[in-house]
Amino acid sequence: AVALIKANREKLGAWNLKVVSGRAPEALIALPAPDRAFIGGSQGNLAKILKLLIEKNPMIRVVINAITLETLTEAIDCFRGLGFDDMEIVQITAARAKECGKYHMMTGQNPVFIISGQKGAGR
Repeated sequence: AVALIKANREKLGAWNLKVVSGRAPEALIALPAPDRAFIGGSQGNLAKILKLLIEKNPMIRVVINAITLETLTEAIDCFRGLGFDDMEIVQITAARAKECGKYHMMTGQNPVFIISGQKGAGR
């Protein structure tokens, strides 16, 4: 994953993107406090990651991508349990064209859930 991020950074010229290798939440400890965080895979550490982010910035905005219903449910539960405000859930889907003779048929891909919330927005 790190190699892919570095390749995309080079391809897109995103030189302001700093790639930090490691597993969260441990890899986040030495980093400065973020104002925004994007989480796309937590390997069962979502609550710990969110708690650390809140410790670093009690007003943080977080966006989580999920493809499973279990991760969606976990994200909702964590946001509620940790007092996030303005929670929004969006589902997006995509389809790929597949040739069927002289026609093209769209084949649906897995939906993606985007869950976002702001800590401390309701204060």
